[in-house]
Amino acid sequence: MFWRMAGLSTASPVETILDKDNYTLEELLDEDEIIQECKALNGRLINFLRERVQVEQLLRYIVEEAPEDAEKNRTFKFPFIACEIFTCEVDIILKTLVEDEELMHLLFSFLEPNHSHITLLAGYFSKVVICLMLRKTVPFMNYVQAHQEIFRQMVDLIGITSIMEVLIRLIGADEHIYTNYMDAMQWLEDTEVLEMIVDKLSSSDCPEVHANAAETLCAITRYAPPGISAKISSPSFIGRLFRHALEDSRPRSVLIHSLSVCISLLDPKRSSSSPYHMYRGQLTGGPSISANPEMVEGMLESLGDLLKLLDTSSAENILETTYGKLQPPLGKHRLKIVEFISILLAIGSEAAEKELIRLGAIQRILDLFFEYTFNNFLHHHVENIVVSCLESKKPVLIDHLLSDCKLVDKLLTAEKQSILATDTHKPTVPTEGRSPPRIGNIGHITRISNKLVNLGNNIADIQAYLQENTEWAEWHTNVLLKRNAVENVYQWACGRPTALHDRNRDSDDDDFRDRDYDVAALANNLSQAFRYGIYSNDDNEEVWFLPLLLLLICINSCILQF
Repeated sequence: MFWRMAGLSTASPVETILDKDNYTLEELLDEDEIIQECKALNGRLINFLRERVQVEQLLRYIVEEAPEDAEKNRTFKFPFIACEIFTCEVDIILKTLVEDEELMHLLFSFLEPNHSHITLLAGYFSKVVICLMLRKTVPFMNYVQAHQEIFRQMVDLIGITSIMEVLIRLIGADEHIYTNYMDAMQWLEDTEVLEMIVDKLSSSDCPEVHANAAETLCAITRYAPPGISAKISSPSFIGRLFRHALEDSRPRSVLIHSLSVCISLLDPKRSSSSPYHMYRGQLTGGPSISANPEMVEGMLESLGDLLKLLDTSSAENILETTYGKLQPPLGKHRLKIVEFISILLAIGSEAAEKELIRLGAIQRILDLFFEYTFNNFLHHHVENIVVSCLESKKPVLIDHLLSDCKLVDKLLTAEKQSILATDTHKPTVPTEGRSPPRIGNIGHITRISNKLVNLGNNIADIQAYLQENTEWAEWHTNVLLKRNAVENVYQWACGRPTALHDRNRDSDDDDFRDRDYDVAALANNLSQAFRYGIYSNDDNEEVWFLPLLLLLICINSCILQF
């Protein structure tokens, strides 16, 4: 037990078992308090569990599947308790395991191809291995270095997420381990584990394998030591990645996850596992992204083949939706290509900008923006692309966007034709027999237009182009300014708090702190609500709630002022 007081505590069931002349490991594992006793470092219990025989049996519960006719304790409880005993991080028990090569063989026998790899035991195995990696780093890494076939076995099982997590830490994507045990980890740079992982994109058709292989590579780009990071960003590795991604026979998941790796290489801080990113933070002038020029050039070699996949003219599949049908749907792979291009523009690479202009990539992506008017994920990425071009202040990009791509003309045309067109040859077609809905990208059109106006005040090229367009000036005055006034929630006076100052904000926290609450108006509205029976006040005992609520509102208002 964690504590004992004479006369108050009863004997621990574990102590009762230990007092017996003959007891077994199974009897102890069947007691619910065994984990607490391990954490409390019960000397008699630890001395029993540290014995080699007991450690071996605990390992067998973890790595060997129970027979079909086994009891539930053997199938579920004993493996769980055995794993928890190891992860209690009792040094003397871990030492017995890591210093005995046969026991380590038994532990890693779980990875053998002819072994059963059920998810439950895989989770227990990974927890024990990670515990050894963290607490017994040097002897553990020495064992792995002497048995490097472990890498191939783990890569073969990379579709199991718990095995993937072990592999990520083992490669060096753990800052704590690498920083403190650099000598023990240095040899990893000479292995071919990266090549094994990327080749899983070609050798397997399982989407889970593709996703976990990409996640492993993305983790390496974010946290791995310099030697491995240099290898994964080399042009040869990038070429190998794109060869697998662009093979015609491969599933689309290979392309999607390969581009996730490229995005993570270009911007390591970007979360690759999420399909949707907080675009507002990306539009507010965050820290600039820098990328290895050789790595970028390696990606540009395959850019032309990548852009061909944005063509939707030859696709025949149709997706029915609530507003109509998509013929064809945009698809995750095209969306990922657009996201990849948005990151390419964000890094400020002159070579990438020239190649994107030469291939007409920005123009094609803008066309997709107006063809797929209900795909908000696409709209966010396109907005990022437009903002990157405008905020770069580079005349080549600005002129290409405004003159060659005719951005302003397309914005104005979309505003004039804000109802979804019934043209059956377009990718987005409204439902027959129903009134066509309003297009779904008006909000992004408004944001892009406001960005043009704001940047035009500081960038002469943008201002000159907008002033020359008389149609834009008329639309800006008669439509955009009025829309901004209507959509400014801080000026609404419909019972909601109003703001003292009207300013554009990118942080909800700033909005919250600077709001000015009209306490008197709120109190008056609340009093009238009770007076006219809007809220039930049948129970007289609840009347006290009104003044208390008003007091809380006053206190809250005072706090917000500071």
